[in-house]
Amino acid sequence: MQITVLALDSVFDTGLAAVLDAFTTANELAPLLESPQPAFHVTLAGIRPTVRSAQGMQVPVVPLTQAPAPDLVILPAIGHKMPGPLEAALGTTEIAEAGTALREWSAQGIRIAAACIGTFVLAESGLLDGEEATTTWWLTPMFRQRYPHVRLDAQRMVVASGQFVTAGAALSHLDMSLSLIRQASPELAAMVARYLVVDARPAQSAYVISDHLAHADPLVTSFDRWVRQNLAQGFNLEAAAAALATSKRTLARRLQEVLGKTPVNYVQDLRIERAVHLLKTSGQNIDRIAEQVGYRDGVTLRTLLRRKLGKGLREIRS
Repeated sequence: MQITVLALDSVFDTGLAAVLDAFTTANELAPLLESPQPAFHVTLAGIRPTVRSAQGMQVPVVPLTQAPAPDLVILPAIGHKMPGPLEAALGTTEIAEAGTALREWSAQGIRIAAACIGTFVLAESGLLDGEEATTTWWLTPMFRQRYPHVRLDAQRMVVASGQFVTAGAALSHLDMSLSLIRQASPELAAMVARYLVVDARPAQSAYVISDHLAHADPLVTSFDRWVRQNLAQGFNLEAAAAALATSKRTLARRLQEVLGKTPVNYVQDLRIERAVHLLKTSGQNIDRIAEQVGYRDGVTLRTLLRRKLGKGLREIRS
């Protein structure tokens, strides 16, 4: 399989290394399997002849025009983590030229994968319009507002949609690479994961800091503060809207626009966040914790934690 890894200026060092190490490890481990596995031929290419990483290291790229025709293109993140610098970076000529190359590959039916902030570069090309995708959790408000036609599911770690694969934050580069290796050989992907000591992480939800997302909008910030102060009480949207001097419709619309969630879903996320904190930092039993986060009994909370995080109480406490 011919793979082109497209490294743009200020490429995220860890993300790039994770992708390259995953496929190199796969090639090294493939001979250990009983059935022969096709090799992954990886070419590190750039739009510009000289590429420097976010940490200032020179990346040894070949010009895109000299790279072999790919079966798969991988787009690691660029190292702009905050909305302001990222917005400026997305307006550069290099990103525009990358978008042209991505559209040409897409027209040829070539699969394209992007991780973390690389998903913004892919979305900027217009190729994700109408597709399902995920992105780095802390920039979901910006992603939703900038790319309203993308069907964003920011809770998932890796999302495959048509010929595109997107992955969530930072180290999801590794999750994405393993998912791509798995398509060629599930056995090889499992072995690579064991050698690299990577656990299955189907969701980003366990890593999200809800308070960080809420600060993307003043009304959402106020709602977040009100909910936290009343977390042990049964949630009432009408009471919340009245306390914030707004309407139920306006509040619900703003949460959907900024976070992509209903008020009830957001309250549920805050309850889970608080419950996990209490499970890790106190010796209280599940029923007592349930009372403090607004549930009548521990059974409901236990079921919700399992469904949302994929973990039982013992795993969370440890």
